[in-house]
Amino acid sequence: SYSDILIEREVLMQKYIHLVQIVETEKIAANQLRHQLEDQDTEIERLKSEIIALNKTKERMRPYQGNQEDEDPDIKKIKKVQSFMRGWLCRRKWKTIVQDYICSPHAESMRKRNQIVFNMVEAESEYVHQLYILVNCFLRPLRMAASSKKPPISHDDVSSIFLNSETIMFLHEIFHQGLKARIANWPTLILADLFDILLPMLNIYQEFVRNHQYSLQVLANCKQNRDFDKLLKQYEANPACEGRMLETFLTYPMFQIPRYIITLHELLAHTPHEHVERKSLEFAKSKLEELSRVMHDEVSDTENIRKNLAIERTIVEGCDILLDTSQTFIRQGSLIQVPSVERGKLSKVRLGSLSLKKEGERQCFLFTKHFLICTRSSGGKLHLLKTGGVLSLIECTLIEETDAS
Repeated sequence: SYSDILIEREVLMQKYIHLVQIVETEKIAANQLRHQLEDQDTEIERLKSEIIALNKTKERMRPYQGNQEDEDPDIKKIKKVQSFMRGWLCRRKWKTIVQDYICSPHAESMRKRNQIVFNMVEAESEYVHQLYILVNCFLRPLRMAASSKKPPISHDDVSSIFLNSETIMFLHEIFHQGLKARIANWPTLILADLFDILLPMLNIYQEFVRNHQYSLQVLANCKQNRDFDKLLKQYEANPACEGRMLETFLTYPMFQIPRYIITLHELLAHTPHEHVERKSLEFAKSKLEELSRVMHDEVSDTENIRKNLAIERTIVEGCDILLDTSQTFIRQGSLIQVPSVERGKLSKVRLGSLSLKKEGERQCFLFTKHFLICTRSSGGKLHLLKTGGVLSLIECTLIEETDAS
């Protein structure tokens, strides 16, 4: 029908248009290839001209090379001796330069700096070994003992004694591996980025240091249990402990931050001001010093509070002034109170009544704000003097007697 013929015509027109597009594309591709061939012909001509020029240059050089081959043997010997002399002079000059640097202050400073780093790696290896003994010879066995049928120690006490010792061990194992990797790249030693990794994680040291005295106190209380004391002595008899007690291993982390500060001081003393690590090491040292001050203050405050409370518990009547956190303990000891005699009569004694024939021993405690005077009963308990037992030092005047007698 006519409609079918129209459809076929439309199909043929589409094919025709497609073929026309293909022909146009081929024409464009043929033109591009033609241009490429022309460019390559030009390049070939240029290369041919360069080859001809090089051949001419070689032809000019041939007579000179022939002259070299025909050179006098004596001249060759002279040139060889001159070559040896030039080499000997260069080696001598280089040896002088090297010797001068080896004897220079900069080289001496670098040798000391490298020695400090090597000593630091050895100290870190020893410290990681001590932490390993603390965790594997004490912490983990005591955890297992706490889970036994008749535990000699509770899990809470184990946590109080060791706190985050295991985390500290993992931290320093990573730090030690980083140090060994740096030493493997010697003589290039870059340490500052290791301290950048270590600094954010040192907050766990604050917890350990803050808990240290309490952990020793808990350990002392646990040792009163015979089963625990016997078990602990078995652990301490391990050859790896080398005769050291658990308290010794618990004390090692307390000195690690000061040791890092000392090492950084020594490193900076032998690090030039223009050194690439100077600023990073100074930043690490300042951060460690700040952390050390904070830990020292926290330990001092905690120890002072515990000391005050311990003294307050020993006094039968109690003492409210010791509950003041700003009250700092200074010292304690025994003083002899003697009667004051004037004109054959007993004068008024402010610190309690005493007879003429007897001296009195007083247990005294000196604080920043008060002075406590106590008597010890036959049972060993302390009692504050009823009159003058608590003396305020706020308005006192200190008088120093220059007479030695």
